[in-house]
Amino acid sequence: MSDKKIITSGKRKAAVARAVITEGHGEVRINKRDYKALQFFDKLRIEEPIKLAQEVLGKTNFNVAIEVRGGGEKGQIEASRLALARAISEFENSKELTEVMSNYDRTLLVADVRRKEARKPGDSRARAKRQASKR
Repeated sequence: MSDKKIITSGKRKAAVARAVITEGHGEVRINKRDYKALQFFDKLRIEEPIKLAQEVLGKTNFNVAIEVRGGGEKGQIEASRLALARAISEFENSKELTEVMSNYDRTLLVADVRRKEARKPGDSRARAKRQASKR
């Protein structure tokens, strides 16, 4: 058994997740806690890439440790999901799995690049300007 270890990352808004995948028996931990302890819908979001991998490959012979920082709760979940899907895809090196993930939901493997718009000089916000009084 070779000690295969792959590190991938995922970003969503201000959250950045780093996934380390190694050979194992299907354990997935986010910030050292089992993902099953998450809220119901968050748990389902994280399970999606795992379920797809099980469907295509029939087994999960990997452990994943995800460290996620920054952003809010949902952004962290999305970043973790992206890092996890990328890690599984790279670890298994299966074209079929990558294709299935991409067809299922493109955001599993491709990051959402939208970010908060920078605030503009001379104003306190990014877009709408203060109403100017003429008189």
